Parts: sequence; C-alpha cells; structure tokens
Amino acid sequence: MLEELQEILVTYSLIGAFALIGLLVGVSYFASHKLTRGRLHGSAIALFFGLLLAYFGGVLSGGDKGLADLPGCAGVGIMGGAMLRDLAIVSTAFGVRMDEFRKAGIQGVAALLLGLAVSFFVGACVAYAFGYRDAVSMTTLGAGAATFIVGPVTGSALGASSELLALSVAAGLVKAILVMVTTPLVAKSIGLDNPRSALIFGGLMGTTSGVAGGLAATDPELVPYGALTATFYTGLGCLLGPSLMFFIIKLLV
Repeated sequence: MLEELQEILVTYSLIGAFALIGLLVGVSYFASHKLTRGRLHGSAIALFFGLLLAYFGGVLSGGDKGLADLPGCAGVGIMGGAMLRDLAIVSTAFGVRMDEFRKAGIQGVAALLLGLAVSFFVGACVAYAFGYRDAVSMTTLGAGAATFIVGPVTGSALGASSELLALSVAAGLVKAILVMVTTPLVAKSIGLDNPRSALIFGGLMGTTSGVAGGLAATDPELVPYGALTATFYTGLGCLLGPSLMFFIIKLLV
C-alpha cells in the first residue's frame, strides 16, 4: 500500500504538494486558534513547521533541496519555486484600491527608501562585526537583511559565494518571521489600523511574507496594502542592491 501511495505521489507530485501544504496550513491554523488563541498567527507556525520539514527532508535524503529531494515530495520543489512564488506576490497587488495607495503620497515613498537603506546598512554593519569586511560580502548580507529574495539576487549579481548566499537567505527568513510574529503585538500601539499606515508599514519592513502574515493576524483587509509596498521594496532592493548600495559600501570600506 505504501509503495502504491508513493507511486501516486511521484506521478502526481504537484497535486501531492498542494495536499501536503494544505494539511500543514490546516494544522497550523488549528494550533494557532487552540493553543495561542490567535496571538501567534497560523502562517508563522506553518513557516516554522515548513523549515523543520525542510531540515528533516534534507537529513533523510542527503540532498540539498530539503523535502523536495524525497521522491514522494518532489512537487514541493515546484510549488515553492520562483514561478508560483512570484505569482503569489504579484497577485496581492490586485486587491488594492489605487485611491488608497495615492493617499500614502510622499510618506509612502519615503518609507520605501528609508526602510531599504536602514535594512541594507544595518545588515552590512552586522556583517562587518562578524568579520565580513569586503564590499561584496557586506552588500550581500545587507541585502539579505532587506529580504530573503533581495539577498541572493544581489549576491548572484556580485559573484558572492554560495556560503554568503545561504547566509543572506537565512537573515531574510529571520526578519520575515520576526515581522510576522511581532506585527499583531505592536499594531495597536503604532496605529496600524488603516490602509495608509499599512502602506507605510509595508514600505518600512519590506519583507512581503512577513508583512502579509503579520497584517493577516492584525486585519486581513490591510494585507493587500502592506504587501503592495513590500513588493515594491523587493523590486527596488533587487535594482539598487548590486548597483548603488554596492558602490556606497565599497566607498566606505
């Protein structure tokens, strides 16, 4: 029976991946509701479980793609690939009313630039403190502090090593989880209760997954607004990381 099930999962790998992720998300949201009373959002729990599964999948298979290296879970690699990821990120923008976006005005633009600059240079300073003193390493890790997408994109453009690319992804994941978990806790105190503040918040934080998860736990109607500027943040970071930010850091070091 197990052999037949594995054969089905291998043949219909993407459908199996959707079923697995759906089960994981269902269990995570149940745990969020029953164990934390909604204080820890289900998406944060799902992300934690996903990282655990990726680790154990890599240990069992001996590969470097986590759970996707197991034949029965190969569809996870497709589902979590760049195509569906980017589709999910871009699709969030379609829930936004442009009149609300325009209300953010210069403050929204300033939030984008400030959030990107602070993330880059804080990440670069941490990299410097840990002994990464060359411009390529500092820029790559600074980009990772922006988001786990900007990090590897910037590092690849600058010719960074695989070690640095992995560290930049790890930095971005830590940031995403922190934003996701802490947003509901601080939302009331920072006035995060309307589309304009969500737009500015997304521009300051930048991590689309973290902002979307945090806002979903705060007010689901705010998710498209925060995710929109967070998506712009990612695109702007990929553009400025290997160019302007790299040249600035190179001048400084």
